[in-house]
Amino acid sequence: MNSLATSATTKAQPTMVALFVSDLHLSPDTPKTLAAFFSFLHNEAMHATQLYLLGDLFEYWPGDDDVGSPFPQQICQELKRVSDRGTKIYWLSGNRDFLVGSAFAAAAGLRLLNEPHIVEIGDKKILLVHGDAQCTDDTAYMAFRTQVRNPEWQAAFLARPLAERKSIIAGMREGSRAAQKEKSMAIMDVNPVQIAALFKTYKVNLLIHGHTHRPDVHHTPEGVRYVLPDWDCEASEAAKQRGGWIALDSAGELHAMRISDASVKE
Repeated sequence: MNSLATSATTKAQPTMVALFVSDLHLSPDTPKTLAAFFSFLHNEAMHATQLYLLGDLFEYWPGDDDVGSPFPQQICQELKRVSDRGTKIYWLSGNRDFLVGSAFAAAAGLRLLNEPHIVEIGDKKILLVHGDAQCTDDTAYMAFRTQVRNPEWQAAFLARPLAERKSIIAGMREGSRAAQKEKSMAIMDVNPVQIAALFKTYKVNLLIHGHTHRPDVHHTPEGVRYVLPDWDCEASEAAKQRGGWIALDSAGELHAMRISDASVKE
């Protein structure tokens, strides 16, 4: 059985082989969260063999023709720096940045993954998803997801001018925030039947996902499910800041790491 540790990495502990992180929702409006992420990249990711970004790194992504803008360019440069140092970086899209493509991947020095994705490290076989596709109780969102994941819809959307796309996305975000206020947390969480089906279909007993912003570890008859936290470091009080990742060490143990525990704390 895998243990879930919340203590910081020390010299006595095994080295970290793979790191899993999601839901940073980075934008120019989140400078403290951006700084915490860069600290994580420099102090943690550079010393790991693999880094898995499991979606919603960005608050939104309007298309790869925005990759040269100052803010995304800054993030690409930092990711490329980690990649150039030898850490293999993998990207699995979220519900906010599903339009990420090959141009972003090249600029950031990472490899795009299809969802679901199975990663095999040592004796571990781990299934990775963002998590939104399993929130099937939220029927309105699932209908929207089906629409925007359609290749024809995406082609038509990307054909619009960049400024127009950003304006449309801003409207969508406002609508999403308003709709979420009317929904229960249970509806916006993953559906247990869908999760059980993932374990059975892909013949794994370990699953890591984000999206729900409800970090935890769930032990079920089908397997163990690790839920990643979202990041928000904009509050002035450290106690109100949140964020973290899951790490797989060289001993084969999984650890839930918090930014307050690890070296990203300034």
